[in-house]
Amino acid sequence: MPSTDHGDERPGPHSPQDSAPSDDGTPTIEFRDVVKRFGDHTVLDGLNFTVGRGERVTLIGPSGSGKTTILRLLMTLEDLTEGFILVDGEPLTHELRNGRRVELPPKRKKQMTRRIGMVFQQFNLFPNMTVVQNITEAPVNVLGMDKASARDKALGLLRQVGLEEKADQHPSRLSGGQQQRVAIARALAMDPEILLLDEVTSALDPELVDDVLNVLRDVAESTDITMLIVTHEMQFARDVSHRVMMFDGGRIVEDGHPEEIFTDPKNERTKTFLRAIL
Repeated sequence: MPSTDHGDERPGPHSPQDSAPSDDGTPTIEFRDVVKRFGDHTVLDGLNFTVGRGERVTLIGPSGSGKTTILRLLMTLEDLTEGFILVDGEPLTHELRNGRRVELPPKRKKQMTRRIGMVFQQFNLFPNMTVVQNITEAPVNVLGMDKASARDKALGLLRQVGLEEKADQHPSRLSGGQQQRVAIARALAMDPEILLLDEVTSALDPELVDDVLNVLRDVAESTDITMLIVTHEMQFARDVSHRVMMFDGGRIVEDGHPEEIFTDPKNERTKTFLRAIL
């Protein structure tokens, strides 16, 4: 198993599991010596890891261990304190220039984040727009897609998530699970190379969880999108992941195939965490 928590080593690409698609060796996501502090509190501490093209990686661990912060750094919703994040080998927010770490201009960062979609815990739909308008807003205004094509694509995505008949309703008329499925369709409408999922079922009533997870299983099986997932749904993580990384205290304490992590974890912290939630 590759080492992932030594800040003084440059990380190399992981070997995706047998079911992961092959690629040219350039990681889709690379965290290199990443540090994130909030004031005096260090959330991520010299973090190194890579995610291969088409790989689905789930981050598990206790609340406050830095999992959501990783997703927010990738979306540039938080500022990086130290280190570098690369997407397809290109710097996301900072680069080395003449030996100095330099922040990229906002326009460049915005171009990079177009490759990334994120589905949040809260659905974040625009209440004044219909379902289909929520999905077409970014493709039209960010990607420059014409409205007719964007609507056709949105209806296809709504069909995929089982909500085509809700296209012209407003989010307030939908259940929480339906709103989250719309949020998934909205993220997919941008044709992201990377999809980030942040506890997407945590705000849902238990009876609505399966519908959302089934949609995500379908996305995992039918696309080659690279996925970085934060979830407490361990069966879902086991089903869809090529790798699972256990976090504690801003570091990766274990990294391996789901069957290894869930049936025979090596790290005592992983064993304790899984005993508590399974």
